[in-house]
Amino acid sequence: MKDMLNFKIKAIAANIRHTREGLNYTQEYLAAKLGISQNAYSKIELGYTKITVERLFQIASILEVEVSELINTEKTVAA
Repeated sequence: MKDMLNFKIKAIAANIRHTREGLNYTQEYLAAKLGISQNAYSKIELGYTKITVERLFQIASILEVEVSELINTEKTVAA
């Protein structure tokens, strides 16, 4: 079960990264919008930091996507 949870966390982080890259946004831009450092934001995309539901909604809002799009682990492809 822990392996599946880790997979899903990494998949969500990858979805966030791919969505950000698709919009040509930098990590610095997202970090500034979230009021955190670029290093802290990088850890979100790497799956090192567990994010809150509130933070997930903030990221989705900045990326102009539904939260469901970010948490859909079925569409994630191995990077």
